[in-house]
Parts: sequence; C-alpha cells; structure tokens
Amino acid sequence: MGPDLAKCYRQDRLPRYTSYPTAPHFSSSVREVHYRTWLKSLPVQQPASIYLHVPFCRSMCWHCGRHTSVTKRDEPIAIYAAGLRTEAYLVAETVGQPLPISHIHFGGGTPTIMTPETFADLVGTLRYSFSVLPDAEIAVEIDPCRLTEPMAEALGYCGVNRASVGVQSFDFAVLRAINRLQSFEQTAISVERLRRAGIGRINFDLLYGLPLQTVASCRDTVAKCLALNPDRFSVFGYAHIPSFKKHRRKIPGSTLPDSGEQYLQSEAITEALIDAGYVRIGLDHFALPNDNLALAKQKRRLRRNFQGYTDDSADVLIGIGASAIGRMPHGFVQNAVATRGYLPRVAEDRLATVKGYILTEEDRFRADIIERIMCDMAVDLSQISRLHGKDPRSAIVDRSQIDHLIADGAVIMDGDQLYVSDGAEFLVRSVASVFDAHLARSAASPGRAV
Repeated sequence: MGPDLAKCYRQDRLPRYTSYPTAPHFSSSVREVHYRTWLKSLPVQQPASIYLHVPFCRSMCWHCGRHTSVTKRDEPIAIYAAGLRTEAYLVAETVGQPLPISHIHFGGGTPTIMTPETFADLVGTLRYSFSVLPDAEIAVEIDPCRLTEPMAEALGYCGVNRASVGVQSFDFAVLRAINRLQSFEQTAISVERLRRAGIGRINFDLLYGLPLQTVASCRDTVAKCLALNPDRFSVFGYAHIPSFKKHRRKIPGSTLPDSGEQYLQSEAITEALIDAGYVRIGLDHFALPNDNLALAKQKRRLRRNFQGYTDDSADVLIGIGASAIGRMPHGFVQNAVATRGYLPRVAEDRLATVKGYILTEEDRFRADIIERIMCDMAVDLSQISRLHGKDPRSAIVDRSQIDHLIADGAVIMDGDQLYVSDGAEFLVRSVASVFDAHLARSAASPGRAV
C-alpha cells in the first residue's frame, strides 16, 4: 500500500481517544457543585455504568502508567474501601432515586488486593445504593500473581462475570526488566480458579514495545495465551515517558525496541490472533466471533470509554475512587488523584470532584465523529453533521493531514463518507486527530500513533 505508512506516521504522538476532549483539557473550574447539579438532573430511567478505582499494588511494575501505589499492609486498603462505600452512598443520595446500573468495572492498581470480605462489603454497598440490573456486567481487573482461591470464590459469590487478566508477556527476560515476575503456570491457575468460581468471560491484556521484547517473544506469548482460550484480548503499545512516572526511569532506554520494531511486534500479535479466529475490534482489541464485543462491532454499536472498546451503551459513567473519571451528559468530572486528597473529602460527606470539563455543542459534534472513526474505521460526516446542525465542511480541522493520509492510501474519501483503508487500521488515531479541535492546544505527551 503506497509508502511505508508506519514509517511515515509512527512518530506522531496522539491521544487514544477514550474520551473527547481528552483528560489533559480538564479544568479545575469544574468542581463539586457542578457534579452535584449534574447528578440531580440525571434521567433515572436510563441505565448508567460505574467505574471504581483501587490504587494499590503489592509491588510496582516499572512500565505501569496507572495511578497506583505500593502497600504491604491491609489497613490502608480497608480505609480506602470504606471511602469508596461512602462515595457510593453520597452519589446515590445526590441522585435521589435508585439509578439502574448496567455495567460495573473495578480497575486499578489491583482491585483484588482487597480481602474477600472487604470486596463483598463494597459490592453489597453498590447493590444497596443503586439498582444493579440482573444482567449487569460486573468486571474486575486481575493480577494473576496474587489471585487466591478465596478471592476467586468471593468474586463469583458477588456476581462478577468478567475478569480482565493482566498478562503483558510471558518472556521471563521482559518480565524481569519490568519488575513483574509472572509465570504461565500462575496465569493458568488463576484462569482455572476464575472459571471454577463461575466467571466464564475472560480477557487478557498484552503489551508490546516493552524492554528486551522481540517479535518472536510476542508470538510465543500469544501462543501460550491461546492455550487458555480467553474471550478477548486488549493489545497496547508501551509508551516510554519517564517524566510521567518516576519508576519508569528504572527502564533503560537502550533496552527498548525502536518504533519500527514496535510496529512489527504489533503486527505479529495481530496476525497471530486473527489466524486463531479472533475478530479485530477497532485499534487494539480482539474478540471471539460470538463475544458481545464482536457482535457490537458487527451491528455498529461499538462504543469507546476509558477502558477502551465496549458494548456498554450507557451515556452516564459514575467514577468512584481516587483519580476516577465520570462522564455525564453535561461533561466530565474527575476525583482527586491522590488518596490523601480523596479520603478527607468523602469523610466530610463531600463529593471528591476537583476538575472536569463542560461539553459544548462543538465538542459533542466532534466526539461523535471521532468515536465512529475509532469504532467503525469509517464515518458518515453528513449524517453526524445533520444530527448536530453542522456543516460537514467544518468537520475537518487539519486539512493538510487528511490530504496526506488520502495521498498515502490510508484513508478513502467518497464525498462526505470517510473510510480507513484495509491494512491501515493501526493509523486510526492519526485519522481521528484530523477532527480534534483541541489537539494543538494539548500540553500532554501521549503515545505514538503507531
């Protein structure tokens, strides 16, 4: 396909577009008073989702970009879990009526760092405070190195029906280089425990571009993963930004593959998963053909949120916990990032919002375009423009970039219909960025486009 597209665009640093506008554009002008007002105005007949953030781990993986910290003691975790329960009560009380919940996602950190009893108490609070629907998806991120049999049983007892297992790689040299010693056997035992507890839907998370990683080790990792038959894969490229997290400085830059090698690793993983029968979902997810994510793609109902691709159709996301981001019809809200800022607020019966963003009609217009590009690899600019009362000719912000993408064969434009070309899916962030009116003003350093 024309020029070497990966070589042409791989240095572009672009957002992952899990929201629009992206988090660097949030402002401290949005505070608790905004969030309270927004919660009170929610249409309580429409289902919402909940994300809970658990910012603790037993050890730090040096590649990690999450908001988390290391603790060897259970007491800080129990205190924090009490804060989560308090915030859940506060949100429900502010809404005023039981809000139906269709999805719950526990992220981290390591959510299963909680004791089984603490986790069960937290889920009980959610069920008491909200109207969790009978068919709700309840998902938990899992560190297979630390999943005990009692915890797996507690997850099943609490109604968890999806587990996202962090694998990253099975290459011991790579794992040692990121301070994450995790064997295939540990992972297999965790998957067996989860399935025995009745949690049949399993996701695996993989990374490429890690220190000492090679194309061969990526292929070997995928082969081992396939033996455990997960329903989905999330495959992300590691972006080495030492200034973002201090522990990343422990990874010598000389051990990292260059951007060209990263691209080859990504393509090797993609090829292996497609050959194994998985359907490619957007930029970086893969699912079995009968999985809900694959069905949502087929029906063009795929969505994008802070966890990546989802079949969750809820327009409201309640963020609970330190650093958690919520999405309202009015805009975004984010809690205090550090637990030392979060816990005192909820202890005083205050919502922990410290920043956010109020959406404009222009933002909604561009958000719809970008979401369809990211999810469908295509967009009908006329259709979305009509919905927002906009002129489709105003949609493109970076005319020079779109012209380059078209000339290089990465994009096809047929009137107001845009398509990402077959084989150029890895450039979807570059395509989406053409419609991003905030990008030039961003002070963030997101990952490379490829």
